[in-house]
Formats: sequence, structure tokens, C-alpha cells
Amino acid sequence: MKRIIILLIAKLMISSFLIADTTYPIVDTGQIIFYDDFDEIVTPDPGEPFYGQDAQFIGNQPDYTDNGDGTITDNVTGLMWSKTCDTDGDGDIDYDDKMSYEEALASVSNVNIGGYTDWRIPSIKEQYSLILFSGIDPSGYQGSTNDLVPFIDTNYFDFAYGDKSAGERIIDAQFATTTMYVSTTMNGDETMFGVNFADGRIKGYPIAPMPGQTEDKQFYVYYVRGNSDYGTNDFEDNGNSTITDNATGLIWSINDSSEGLNWEEALDWIQLKNAENYLGYNDWRLPNVKELQSIIDYTRSPDTSNSAALDPIFDITSITNVGGETDYPYFWSGTTHANMENGSYGSYVSFGRGLGWMEQPPFSGNYTLMDVHGAGCQRSDPKSGNPANWPYGHGPQGDVIRIYNYVRLVRNFDQTSSQNDLPETGSIQLHQNTPNPFNPTTTISFSIPNESKVDLSIYNIKGQKIKQLISDQLSAGQHSVVWNGKDDNGKSVSSGIYFYKLKTANFEKTKKMILMK
Repeated sequence: MKRIIILLIAKLMISSFLIADTTYPIVDTGQIIFYDDFDEIVTPDPGEPFYGQDAQFIGNQPDYTDNGDGTITDNVTGLMWSKTCDTDGDGDIDYDDKMSYEEALASVSNVNIGGYTDWRIPSIKEQYSLILFSGIDPSGYQGSTNDLVPFIDTNYFDFAYGDKSAGERIIDAQFATTTMYVSTTMNGDETMFGVNFADGRIKGYPIAPMPGQTEDKQFYVYYVRGNSDYGTNDFEDNGNSTITDNATGLIWSINDSSEGLNWEEALDWIQLKNAENYLGYNDWRLPNVKELQSIIDYTRSPDTSNSAALDPIFDITSITNVGGETDYPYFWSGTTHANMENGSYGSYVSFGRGLGWMEQPPFSGNYTLMDVHGAGCQRSDPKSGNPANWPYGHGPQGDVIRIYNYVRLVRNFDQTSSQNDLPETGSIQLHQNTPNPFNPTTTISFSIPNESKVDLSIYNIKGQKIKQLISDQLSAGQHSVVWNGKDDNGKSVSSGIYFYKLKTANFEKTKKMILMK
């Protein structure tokens, strides 16, 4: 229990140390609860089943500032947002605040919030930066919304579920973006990708009237401004079967798992890859769903580019889908998509068609397989089981259930490269402390190519220096020092996140570590 509490605290702590100098930093999902195939579990250790899921890793923690003028600044992404989707200004959020896609695009010319007039409708990647997987999917729920938990931080953003008084479902809280599907969905419908902060998904939504309706599909709107580079990737082939995205600070494997795995098998497979030092690294992980969505290429699709919705710098396994067409897989994330009952679904991203079995009139078991949500959608599948148990999918669009989904590895480019990491000639190397997490001692190692004046110090989560380990002229070569978890006054420090910084005359690098008592 104590271990869970410490990790929970660690996930909630915010630090500028964690945000790399990047144009497209991925905001953490906010998921701090651990799950197996169905329910919450205690924190798994390395080598145990379900180790390596989303809650295991600390990313760029959500960090907002309410500017008091109707605007919210995201201190991680550099984007500024409108605080509310009450677009008609009547003090409540309901169906009357929604707009069609065309109305949303046109509305920005008249928006003045906080004295700013350069607002825009966000792209799908900008909008998705706000999603948090501390939310609970209420699909099928018919009760009061008072106790529901949406997939956005309502401490900062005004939010409402679907307007039941207007005939909507609770989950009808889809938000407009400028990202149109390059292909079509359903029966050839022009389609926009939108984020649903009620049920925690990205789907392609036809912008024309829904069946039985006369007005175009309606969406809530949050406006955004600033950091126009957000959502733009900067891929670099490292020549060793890995790809660096310089925009996000992530390194990806070029190849995927080449076979489908259930969620537990996916997590186990990555542990095996780390044990064999795959591609020279042992710190691979299953990407969280926001990291995975960051590499979607929304300019591509099977029907328009004869490819996955993925930059061709990557390799991707092609599959034959349930309709017999050449297609591309769903990919697992480490993020659980919790619902009102349990955590039996895991979030995935589709790099091929977002298929569904749509029941056709007269709705008597006449199903047609079609691309209902688009290549680039984010949905969820059961973590285990037999896909044959869902012959016509799940949900109102009959989302095809695969369960055996593919895996692509990811790691941070500022982590240590391997257990046997050796310095390159002429370079300074600061290695990850071992063990980490630790109690009560840990060893910090580094190497310097030339004799240098070296400072190695420990900082707390507030950025305050609490312990100077080294301040001396050191010879070239490998060095290591043990920290005993005490500050400069000899007092034992409390559990939590700490940072160690190595400085020379022309080098500075910081790494994080966790003390667990």
C-alpha cells in the first residue's frame, strides 16, 4: 500500500525538469491506478505480470494556469485555451452551445477572449493534449451525471456531458477539431476527427446530419492559440532500427511486434525485449495512449495512400482484416480505458481502418462491415478473451474487436542506453542511478573524457539543492558515488521524486530518481 501511495504522489508532482526542450511535449495521461485484465491491482514489480503499464511511468504531468480572464494556459504544451465551451454565454453548457463543423470554423473570426483575437479551432493532436485517463467511461449509463468523472480536468475547464433534455446521450460530448479524415467513413460520409471528453475516445464523426436528423452533426468547441508547431513531428532515422521524434523527445522502434498479442502478452513481450537489450536498450516501454497517438499521420489512410496512417519512415505489418481487405493493425497502449464497472478494456490506436459492423435497416441482424471511425481513431478493446465472442463488434457502431493487437516500442531519448552503457569517445555520460526506485541508498555513475572540475548535486521536487555529492577536480574515466538518502545536514529525506545534476564547465545534465521508504 505504501508503494502505491508513493507512486501516486510521484505521478501527481509537477516539475520543470521533466519537460524537455521540445515543440510537441506529450502531456501525461494522468493514470495512476494499476490494472490487470479486469480490476485494480497493487503495483506490479519488474518481472511480474502486468508490469510496465501506463501508471508505472512518470511523464510530463498536467500543469495549467487559470489566467482569470476566461483563458487557461497549459504550461507543458505552451498552448492557451478558452476556459469554457459555453459559447452562447448564457451561463450554462447545453445543446445550444454546440456548432456544426462549418459553424465552428467560421466562429473564430468573432472570438475575443482575454483580449486575444488570434484564436483557432484546435487540430486533433492539440485537442487530444487535454485528455486525461483518470476519467471513467459512462457508456450505457442512464443516471445522473453528478458523480461521473470526465476525461478532462474540470478544475480548470468548464465541461458538460450530452444534453439529455435535447435528446442526446450522456456521452455526446464530442469536440470539434480542424482535422478531417482524408478518406470517408460510414457510407462515404465526409468525416472530422473529434475528441470525446465524456467517454475518452477519438472517433471520426460525419459532419453531415446524422440518420433521422436534418441539421449537421453538432459539436462543443474549445478555442486554442499559441505554439503553432504543436502536433508536428520531427522524425529522424537513427540508422539502428530506431526513430527519434525530436519534437516529442521520444525514441521509437522502426519495427512492430509483427504479431498480435493480448494486453498482458504485450507487456510481457516488452519485458523480454528489455532483458535481451533489444537494439542496445533495456528501457523500452509500451507507449501510453497519448504517446501512441502522437505518431499518427492524419494525412494518410489505407484508402487514399494505400498505407497505414503512419509516416513511411516506420515499418508496419500489414494484415487482412475481418472483411478480407489488406489493412493495418490496432496497436496497444499501456493505458487502461476504465469504465463504470472495471478496467477490462485497454486503449488502442488504429493505424488502419476503424472498422465496425453497422446494422442496416430494418435492423434485423443485417450487418455491414465499414470504416466507421477512420484510420487514426482511438478506441478500446477487451484486454483478453476470444474476439469470436463479439461477432458483430461492440457499441452503437459495432466496433470490431480484435483483442490480439500489435505493439510498437518507445523510450525517452534522455534515458540511459543500456546496463552496459559505455561512453562514446570524447563525450560525457551520466547514467541512470541504480537501483531506481531505491531505499535507502543508490549509486550514481558517470564518465568524463578529460580531467575536469565536476559538480554532482541532488535536488528536490521544488528544484532546491539538498545535497552536494561531488565538487572536485576529477581525472578522466568512470566515476561513481553512493547517495544515502540524506541531505547536507545529515537528515534523512522523505520519500518522493529527486533529481541529480552533473555539471562541468561545458556540460550539464539532469536525471530523475525515486526514493521509496
